[in-house]
Formats: sequence, structure tokens, C-alpha cells
Amino acid sequence: MAGRKVLMVEGKDDEHVMKHICTNRGISRLDEVKEHGNYIELLKAIPVQIKLSEEGDVVGIVIDADTDPFDRWQAIRCRLAEFDYGDVSNAPDPNGTILNPPDGSSLPRAGIWIMPDNKTPGILEDFLDFLIPQSDALRAHARCSVDSLPKPRRFSDNDRPKALIHTWLAWQKEPGRPYGTAITARFLNPDLQQADVLASWLGRLFDD
Repeated sequence: MAGRKVLMVEGKDDEHVMKHICTNRGISRLDEVKEHGNYIELLKAIPVQIKLSEEGDVVGIVIDADTDPFDRWQAIRCRLAEFDYGDVSNAPDPNGTILNPPDGSSLPRAGIWIMPDNKTPGILEDFLDFLIPQSDALRAHARCSVDSLPKPRRFSDNDRPKALIHTWLAWQKEPGRPYGTAITARFLNPDLQQADVLASWLGRLFDD
């Protein structure tokens, strides 16, 4: 019998985005996308999920790089090291990391994706920005609008990507769609290059 396949994410937005990308890109063998509320709670849940897993299971982990992708990678790496995953590199794979379980163990295969692209600082919304065609005129206009707001702005610099994507979505044919349904409606295009990289990682992790 095939093992259980679980994708762990930080919050509801991440959950809906990953579900809609999987649906749009034909990633069929995923049993559950589990959201944990925030990064800290997700980090705490990783050892628990691994301990609960059985032979043949697969556990994927998607987190935001935030300001330091290397720091986020090391935090996950330390938790996986507790279970003797022996081939954990010093840096994440730009194409998404996949780790086979130690020989003779009943641990799950594990995968890690650090938003937006496994190498640069950022969050989910930076990845969603990749799903907007570079030629889209409203994309540039949204940046100009957000960056020209009077100071002090009411949101932090770290939240600028959220302000940008929500501004851009507010100007679409159906304004203000949530992230997931904006992908299904193809306001955000799941067939662009960076989505290819993420979908390839999901396929190799869950469908292989």
C-alpha cells in the first residue's frame, strides 16, 4: 500500500496556493496539506510529523525564507539531523531539496522548499509575483503606487510584497480574489517558469 503523503506549510494562504498549484499542475498523489499558523509552529511540528510517519510516507515542508534563507535552512537541517538523514547539504537545492530516508529506517522521504526560490530572501507573495508576466503593465503600476504612498507607511518593509500582490489583484477582472482562486482563474499564471520549478519538485517528491 502506498504511504501517506503530507505537505506541511505555514499558514492558510500557503495551504490554498499549494493546493491550487497541485490541482493546476496535475500533482495527484498528495493526501493532505497541513497548515500550522506560522513558521515557529511549523518548525515545532516537523519532528512530530516525522515520528508519526511510517515506511513509505512522504513529508514535504514549505517555509518562507523571510530575511535569511540560510538561517531558515539551518533550522530545518538541525531538525532533520536528529533523525540521521545523512545527505543534508549545507545549502538548499535551488530546484527544491529531496532527502531519502536513512537505510534500514522507517522514516519518510522528506522534501524542503524555501519560498520564494530556495536561494533569495522573501515570502510566499514574492513567489506569487513570479506568476505575473513581466510585461504586465499593472504589475509596474502596482509597484509605483505602493512605493509612492506617503511616509510613514502603515506596513513594514517585510510586508511590502503582500501590499504589492493585493494591490495588483484588486485591479483584476474580478477584484480581490484570494491567492488560490486567483491561480485557478489564471490571473496568476501557474504555467510560468518559476512555477515549473516548484511543480517539478512537488512531482518528484509526491508522484515519483
